[in-house]
Amino acid sequence: MTWLPPEEYVRTLPNATMYGALYFTDEDGNPLGLQSVRSAEAWQLPGGNVEHEDASPFVTAVRECREETGIVFTGEPALLLTHFRAADAAWPCDKVGFVFDGGILTPEALDGIVLDPSEHDTWRVATLAEWEAMAGVRVFRRIRALAEARSRGAAGFVLEPRG
Repeated sequence: MTWLPPEEYVRTLPNATMYGALYFTDEDGNPLGLQSVRSAEAWQLPGGNVEHEDASPFVTAVRECREETGIVFTGEPALLLTHFRAADAAWPCDKVGFVFDGGILTPEALDGIVLDPSEHDTWRVATLAEWEAMAGVRVFRRIRALAEARSRGAAGFVLEPRG
């Protein structure tokens, strides 16, 4: 077997994008979601894709949360979920996500949310049963896994295979 220098070896690997997000709930444990104005997955968590200037998925999650909602998260990174989505017709490469615990938002903090209208047009906190009824299957799978991870005190993993 021939060993390749790292810069050559990396070119042989599959491409993937990476995102970071924050999971918030209200004081009753109801998850917060943002309704996208431009994504096929209408409901999202505050966060976004890691870009070249970002140092990590956590830095991305905090930056995007501030830009999308006005919430300035100052907590430490506490991983709740790793999410892997295989490439498909809707997205041409694998996607890996890291969702961190944003904590519990008070009614005052929720009332202070200011959305970026170019990205989201509404926010909502809802029970898991309500999320199951209004979010797509893939989004709800992640929301449920996040709620379970927080209650267990251990990070979860969601795999979305091809097809």
